[in-house]
Amino acid sequence: MIRNRVRNGQLRSADNMDLINFKESELPVKDLETLGLSAGGQLLLNVNDLKALLSGRRTDMLHLENLETESIKIKAIDAKISLHRNEQGKADLLIHPIYRKPATPDFLDDNEAAKLEKGELANLLKVTTDKKGNKKEILVEYDPETREFIVSDTDKILAPDMINSEFLTPAQKDAYRKGKEVKLADGTSLNYSGTDTNGIRSNRLALIASILVDGGLSYMVYKGLNAAFGQKHDLKESTKLSPGYHNAMKALEDERPAADNAHIRFERSRHTR
Repeated sequence: MIRNRVRNGQLRSADNMDLINFKESELPVKDLETLGLSAGGQLLLNVNDLKALLSGRRTDMLHLENLETESIKIKAIDAKISLHRNEQGKADLLIHPIYRKPATPDFLDDNEAAKLEKGELANLLKVTTDKKGNKKEILVEYDPETREFIVSDTDKILAPDMINSEFLTPAQKDAYRKGKEVKLADGTSLNYSGTDTNGIRSNRLALIASILVDGGLSYMVYKGLNAAFGQKHDLKESTKLSPGYHNAMKALEDERPAADNAHIRFERSRHTR
């Protein structure tokens, strides 16, 4: 089912994990066909957008044309898309269009909202209370492309156990979940970001994250990473690959993990702005 993300005051939840949250077989192919993102069994998404979808994150901005369902008919629209698991456990496709004006959540005051919108702050850490009186820590960011406030439940942000073969300390993991910068011995710095397609930003263009799962390590290779909020990559520093990176890559290759999405054919440029 295709759904327009409800602007419930209106914030976009970004409780994504670094691991794959959805199997390829769960992709709502008919909905993707409706959006012109699949045809004849072939996905018309680039690799990064597909990875973002399967990881529970939003894609980059896509240009969608000739959309028609039972309730809507749109000639063209620029939007991001994501997957959300509904109450029945199935994957719903969400559309995130560009809103005319951002709606400020109740837990942000005007000054906080303005600083996020103007790019004066990368994020804000807030503590909210639900209807049952339970307190929850959330990380609030702003997506200038869709004009939405992006909210991540810090308890649901999965911090890596290792980066480039270096174990993260409990304090570093806590800082990561709070959207703060984490610095490693090899010179790599990184932070979580719910607005970024990769879900992570770094001073390095590439890094390898490892997470302990069922007694074993699961690896995720990140390439083409964006720099930290408001910063630019140093051309020399950003391309460095530490010995720890190479060790992690060797460990990954030695384990010969299950086949990834390489068997799916991609059209690398269509629909991406």
